[in-house]
Amino acid sequence: MVVGHVALALAAKRRAPEVSLGWLVAAVLCLDILWPLFVLQGSENFVILADGTGFKRLAFTWYPWSHSLLMTGVWAAVAAGIAGAAGAKKQTALLIGALVASHSVLDWITHAPDLPLKPGLDPVRVGLDLWSSTLWTFVIEGALYAAGIWVYLDATRAKDRIGTFALWGLLAMFTFVWATVPFSPPPMSEAMIAWTGAVGMPLFVAWAWWADRHREVVQ
Repeated sequence: MVVGHVALALAAKRRAPEVSLGWLVAAVLCLDILWPLFVLQGSENFVILADGTGFKRLAFTWYPWSHSLLMTGVWAAVAAGIAGAAGAKKQTALLIGALVASHSVLDWITHAPDLPLKPGLDPVRVGLDLWSSTLWTFVIEGALYAAGIWVYLDATRAKDRIGTFALWGLLAMFTFVWATVPFSPPPMSEAMIAWTGAVGMPLFVAWAWWADRHREVVQ
């Protein structure tokens, strides 16, 4: 649920106008930023489904360090602590932590029952499997994304052309990545996906920071 996660970052700008959109995007995508690093390190794994359809192209066989319920709480606490140590107000730091934690809530809605509760030999996996319906995934996630965009646009305005084009370029890129998944051929390899995520996710964060730097909060 990439655009669903991003929707919450966009909407959070109204609650924390002093925080760059880059940091808000980093918070909601925190688990997905960590995931390819754990995969490349060998602590987590997944497989490409040769017969996968719609949004169900991968089988997340083991990813407790990045996506389990327990570790999500740990990462949320770490993010809130870093924000507080960097000088953020308590309310803002808690918001950052909540955005990190929100990732698990949205993944629970979309994923098949593959989300572990904690690291270790835990047979319990959860997930409501919204991804089993491509249509309803587009409807629900698309509506959430549209709402997030509306809130962000209502809360900010461009200071220059970069503030307009950089923002809409970023939103278009997120939309393209999300909307083409059900219609794309299977990825070439697990390693390619992991490296793409390890490089691409930080670039999205930097892009969001750059676009937001050229916008101002509407008073």
